[in-house]
Amino acid sequence: MAKRIYTSSRPDAWTSPRPHRDASLRYAAHGPIRSMYEPTLLERLLRYLRF
Repeated sequence: MAKRIYTSSRPDAWTSPRPHRDASLRYAAHGPIRSMYEPTLLERLLRYLRF
């Protein structure tokens, strides 16, 4: 039985990466860069209540 080989007219994503986007375009699409750590509501309240 012969093996079937899959071919596509679209190039592979590994061989043709996405083109560079200007930082202002990225900002317009996704907003500002945010931290990986987001404080909880309780942490935010306690931060403002410290003496």
